[in-house]
Amino acid sequence: MLTVVLAAELKDAGIKVNAADPGYTATDLNGRRGTQTIPEGAAAAVHLALLAEDGPSGGFFSAAQIEPW
Repeated sequence: MLTVVLAAELKDAGIKVNAADPGYTATDLNGRRGTQTIPEGAAAAVHLALLAEDGPSGGFFSAAQIEPW
């Protein structure tokens, strides 16, 4: 809900707010048991960081798609 509220509040300022799901990524936090690499886990965040000016705001994304709330 915070993502949606902030996206609405910052819309007129031209700031996009989205949430990224990195998935189950092999990191020190989970003893490297994740099913994907760190670059694969970072893909959603990188994609959102590089959105065009007319890109979405207020959404929840994985690397592959928009995810339902």
